[in-house]
Amino acid sequence: MRWVLYPIVAVFSLAILGLATLAAISLFAWPNLPSLESLTDYRPRVPLRVFTSDGYLLGEFGEERRSVVRIADVPPVLKQAILAAEDERFYEHPGIDPLGIARAALANLSTGGRGQGASTITMQVARNFFLTREKTFNRKLYEILLALKIERSLSKDEILELYINQIYLGQRSYGFAVAAKTYFGKPLAEINLAEAAMLAGLPKAPSAFNPIVNPARATLRQRYVLRRMVEAGYIDEPAYRDAVA
Repeated sequence: MRWVLYPIVAVFSLAILGLATLAAISLFAWPNLPSLESLTDYRPRVPLRVFTSDGYLLGEFGEERRSVVRIADVPPVLKQAILAAEDERFYEHPGIDPLGIARAALANLSTGGRGQGASTITMQVARNFFLTREKTFNRKLYEILLALKIERSLSKDEILELYINQIYLGQRSYGFAVAAKTYFGKPLAEINLAEAAMLAGLPKAPSAFNPIVNPARATLRQRYVLRRMVEAGYIDEPAYRDAVA
């Protein structure tokens, strides 16, 4: 029976060695993580806007179109759509979500692709502010460590507010407030469930799921977000059907 145990012991030993190596690298990298001042003192680039004396917008100048919104002013339906699409356990995990990783892995195995990712909202904030999008082990490790550091310094609502204002959503639109204007011509506070689901589907691939450029794929993504909202308990089946219609 010993020969049966040898492979198990070998795999167990390799796992311990790998975890020890990862822990050592993390301890070495932690002191070298960047300061979070750009998050705690958030000052995004906003375009120059020219108005008439009676408040009519004449023009907007700048590469990035952005309108900053406070988390208290974000409609609940949009928050729910974002959480359902990107990070259902956002208010429960410490910045990384092992359960989310396992769920995404199982979903991707069952579909034979990479339909679901495992980056939390906090990890996406870390990537958008501090990292490139290159897919390397070192970058992913720094993304995880930064997410843990961010969670130690900011509240969940502060992190979600940064995400809502910073994320790129296509058509030169940064943040959900300006995206609501871009795609639906209305203030963020006035969007409905169907529109919230459409906006929440954009971060994964702003070009591929852009309702202006690719309405068919945008609709498929919108329906996926709505279905995830049902599964998360945010909406019921009648609301889902009404939004789809």
